[in-house]
Amino acid sequence: MSSQPSPTPARAIAWPSVVTVISAAILIGAEVFGAAFAGGWALAILFGLEDTGAHILQALLFVAGVFVMIAFIRGAQRVEPFSRRA
Repeated sequence: MSSQPSPTPARAIAWPSVVTVISAAILIGAEVFGAAFAGGWALAILFGLEDTGAHILQALLFVAGVFVMIAFIRGAQRVEPFSRRA
């Protein structure tokens, strides 16, 4: 037996999958972050908050949007793997 580990197969980037996921992320990100901005503004008006309250709500919804986008990218990567064996 050899003391050297067996070579692992090389992995290549699956560019069509990467481009598909990035394109979808741009589209969904525009919707998510636009909704965060508009939702924060609308909720601030609904609750009678000043500009500072509106900005805080928008920031909180923006952070929630970041988590949504992270979950989307992870899920998309499971469906469309970014790499394949060469």
